[in-house]
Amino acid sequence: MKIHNISRGEVFQNLITSEKGLSEEDAARRLREYGLNEIKEVRKKPLSLRFLSQFTHFLAVLLWIASAMSFLSEYLHPGGGMLTLGIAIVAVIFVNAVFTFIQEYRAEKALEALKKLLPFYVKVLRDGTEKEIQAIGVVPGDIIILSEGDKVPADARLIETNELKVNNAPLTGESEPQLRSHNSFDGDIIESPNIVFAGTTVLSGSGRAVAFATAMSTQIGRIAQLTSAVETGLSPLQKEIVRATRIVATIAAAVGIFFFSLGFLIGRSFWENFIFAIGITVALIPEGMLPTMTLSLAMGSQRMAKRKALIKTLTSVETLGAVTVICTDKTGTLTQNKMAVRRLWFDDRIFEVKDLTGDNVVELLRIAYLCNNARFLDGRYKGDPTEVGLFKVARETLGELKAERIREIPFDAERKRMTTLNAVEGKIIALSKGAAEGLLPLCDYLLINGEKVPMDETLRRKTIAVCHSLMDMGLRVLSFAYKEIERSAVAVTSSEEIEKSMILAGLIGLEDPPRPEVAEAIMKCNRAGIKIIMITGDGSRTAVAIAREIGLIKGNPVVIEGREFNQMRDRELRENLLGKEVIFARMTPKNKLRVVSILKEEGEIVAVTGDGVNDAPALKKADIGLAMGISGTDVAKEASDMILLDDNFATIVNAVEEGRTVYENIKKFVTYIFASNIPEAVPYLAYILFRIPLPLTVIQILAVDLGTDMLPALALGAEGPTPGVMKQPPRRLKERLLDLPLIVRSYLFLGPIEAFACMFGFFWVLYNGGWTLGTMLAPTDMLYLQATTACLTAIIIAQIGNVFACRSSKESIFSIGFFSNRLIFGGILLEIALQLFIVYHPFANRIFGTALLPLSVWLILIPFGVVLFLAEELRKFYVRTYRHASS
Repeated sequence: MKIHNISRGEVFQNLITSEKGLSEEDAARRLREYGLNEIKEVRKKPLSLRFLSQFTHFLAVLLWIASAMSFLSEYLHPGGGMLTLGIAIVAVIFVNAVFTFIQEYRAEKALEALKKLLPFYVKVLRDGTEKEIQAIGVVPGDIIILSEGDKVPADARLIETNELKVNNAPLTGESEPQLRSHNSFDGDIIESPNIVFAGTTVLSGSGRAVAFATAMSTQIGRIAQLTSAVETGLSPLQKEIVRATRIVATIAAAVGIFFFSLGFLIGRSFWENFIFAIGITVALIPEGMLPTMTLSLAMGSQRMAKRKALIKTLTSVETLGAVTVICTDKTGTLTQNKMAVRRLWFDDRIFEVKDLTGDNVVELLRIAYLCNNARFLDGRYKGDPTEVGLFKVARETLGELKAERIREIPFDAERKRMTTLNAVEGKIIALSKGAAEGLLPLCDYLLINGEKVPMDETLRRKTIAVCHSLMDMGLRVLSFAYKEIERSAVAVTSSEEIEKSMILAGLIGLEDPPRPEVAEAIMKCNRAGIKIIMITGDGSRTAVAIAREIGLIKGNPVVIEGREFNQMRDRELRENLLGKEVIFARMTPKNKLRVVSILKEEGEIVAVTGDGVNDAPALKKADIGLAMGISGTDVAKEASDMILLDDNFATIVNAVEEGRTVYENIKKFVTYIFASNIPEAVPYLAYILFRIPLPLTVIQILAVDLGTDMLPALALGAEGPTPGVMKQPPRRLKERLLDLPLIVRSYLFLGPIEAFACMFGFFWVLYNGGWTLGTMLAPTDMLYLQATTACLTAIIIAQIGNVFACRSSKESIFSIGFFSNRLIFGGILLEIALQLFIVYHPFANRIFGTALLPLSVWLILIPFGVVLFLAEELRKFYVRTYRHASS
């Protein structure tokens, strides 16, 4: 027998307790048996392993290999600067790991938030005496004393109730107060009125309940298990980083092996070839990409925070840009969550609020005023948004009304209505309000022009038709009825009798106005190829009307209601989800997980909104979980990837725009970083093929990758969105971060120009110093030091031209604004300052193996930066012309 099916006496018998509660000895024994009443961590990695994982992802492994090869090269060939390179690479790995770990550790606190939902102290009966204990000490069999404002510490069966109402929204998503009863119930335990659940709140009334489930055995504990068990998987960007890293590693290894083999053909020794292979492999690995990527994502998250979107997981910044489907709630996200009366139906006519007078609407608005728990306090209306909307229009039309409330039959989901007994002008009046389907069957009369007219089938059908027409306007429709009761019969009349044979006073339609910016945001999504699916608890007529008003639907949408959804097989649901316009109505939060799972199985990148505890698994499962910052529970916020600080749908669209911009910017600075790999590798090729002094040392490569390149690359990561970023479809799943056009542009166009510049600078200094081909110079020779310095300086100058070139892949820099990104100029100034330090400071000369350069060398090299920039502008012009001609 289930706990909610049995009688009060059987509850005590089954849980081995009594009306006096447990004894202290029995409670202590059960605490040892069942454990503390707290949410335990499930399948969560220890902090140490989570920190270590920052050192073992693919890009970090590639850098570990590069550092190991550097240390090996230093061991085999001491004094080549490889030790410094190895140490620097390890430092990069550690700094990046710590930074990323701190960011993401702060974002992973879902279980801690679940614990916060449990109260610290609760009242229980022990040995017949009321005691206050810590919530973690509650055990099965404890009798819990509940009163207004209390949080429920465990799942418990009610044994006494006095007009007890609870808020189950954190668990079920139902915002209406739920009336509780201690009578046995034959339905499902989740719907049982004699059960109170851990983490929910007592809104009014009082009661006593026997705890039957604590800790992980509670409903909230099961959700914690489900949330922890949901596999989030790698984000699209993480997958792309892995793939890009593999490509880079393959290219670097292939080139290293090729020239290692080539060295044997031209007569070099094994160790010479081996050290050279390590050098060129390290040169081709972009050491600066990892920290630049991390910092760029962090900057993107800061920009989103300024637009009311708080990003918790760094890679989520870019994932937003790849979103193909947004599953959104209606209330509070698409709408303002501010219910206002728009239409009233009485005397067989529909009125607007502006047409009301105190004379023609007294009865209808009197019910709306008195059968209401909203209040006007301290100059503000307070209460449930629907009740506030009704109370406000009634108060402003009729003024203050005085009436004693004798009794209340609270609203509940089964009855779908609320009734109060009020003493009005010496009479006892029963006043009811509720959904038409719950109240209309109880009405035998309709009030028309002050007269009671019998409610025949014609009037009943007409009333239902009016109700539907108001719902089709996007209004939430409530019906209002009343009847007079004899004072002597009040005490003996049952709730069922009170609500029989009532007089229908009329209907009121309330609107939760759409947010003004939502319609434009939806248009942006349509242009951007993003599908929006509304998931709401409202009825389908209201949902469709609101969706049509905000431009979410234009044709005949696929509309699925909760009951139909629960009966659908996955295959049928998949077919319905293929519809262009889809709306889910009368849905509960637990249905979201199934929708999200199927969409992901179909290859969609899914963002989903949520605010309740029951939304947490869906938020965790989605590619991007979006929690409400204002109305959301702690659990939803902690399970999500992003928090909407203003609960606004338009904020989601702004975040998607930022996400797309971040991905574009990542491609920009990857192009910039990869382009410098060629001038870093070519000197090694020339060194082995032509037997010349090594034009660029490993430590100088480090100066570029982790020094001069970093700030301009970060400035590229701060580029604003291009005009067409929200006019193109979401990035295809098959589209790669490191695609062929990017590789060709970096390695075969920009890179070779930079390589020519650096080799020109190297040979210019050598030949002007009297060097002849075939002469090998000592590493400490001043001419050699100046030549390598010129080679390094040429790369820096070329990279200055390159940073402007990489600001777009197709558009001319003059069309996007030469000075529109001022961070670029700041990055260039710091890049030049660092290079001047490397060239002209004695300490830097010793570290980097450089020497002073005369001004004439700078003047010879500067045109290469201009040439690279102009060459890239010509390429872009050709691309635009070709694209225009082909279209």
